[in-house]
Amino acid sequence: MSTIKVGNLTIGPGPLTLIAGPCMAESMDLCLEVAERMKAVCAQFGFQYIFKASYDKANRTSIHGTRGHGMEAGLETLQRVALTYDLPTTTDIHLPDQAALAAATVDLLQIPAFLCRQSDILEAAAATGKPVNVKKGQFLAPWDAKNIVEKLCSFQANGIMLTERGTSFGYNALVVDLPGLETMRGFGVPVCMDATHSAQRPGGAGTSSGGNRDAIPALCRAAVAVGIDALFMEVHPDPDRALSDAATQWPLGRIEEILEPVAKLHRTVTGI
Repeated sequence: MSTIKVGNLTIGPGPLTLIAGPCMAESMDLCLEVAERMKAVCAQFGFQYIFKASYDKANRTSIHGTRGHGMEAGLETLQRVALTYDLPTTTDIHLPDQAALAAATVDLLQIPAFLCRQSDILEAAAATGKPVNVKKGQFLAPWDAKNIVEKLCSFQANGIMLTERGTSFGYNALVVDLPGLETMRGFGVPVCMDATHSAQRPGGAGTSSGGNRDAIPALCRAAVAVGIDALFMEVHPDPDRALSDAATQWPLGRIEEILEPVAKLHRTVTGI
């Protein structure tokens, strides 16, 4: 299996990498608070850590949903987090012309699930020279993700990772195909499990996405037991008051509750 370099980290067989932060870069203070706490907790459990926050929530359910403070302010926040805590960072891009701008600040470019097959955005992300993490679309089977990998290879991407975030199953429901993690890992790229988005019920709250926060710990444990290289979570000090994904962000004050058993499982599965 290939590995990818993200800042000063290597993702692949070895230590588990945690990609975590608030769904939206709501404020500088929030992002700094989350980054400080998560860096300390990841060090405690032996995880590598990448900070994540979105500068624009371009796929909100409703036109009235808060999108964020914009690209310039969001990237400034991510840069401040990186410099303050010496952390690699990642964010999602929504248009091809955002790739180079985001890549000037972050270490890993994330492609949203709804855009995973859009050749133009994949090519633009690859052209930056930064590694690319693609969320597998809710409408794709795991084996279909091979085409994404082949596209990015043809664009000479400097590192590819695939992320599972659930598959559409009936109205407002997602299911997670755990053997699919092995299928995607079989394409020779690191695989990440997005545990918080996989617990969503897209559009299930009418004008926003609902979800089942209580399912997140089980999804984390199950994915680690199958075998993953990275774990993605959105965390917030007060999820119920978060400006996006309030139903499925994990409470920052309860992060050890998830990561302690995950660390034990990862050591059991990998011997690391």
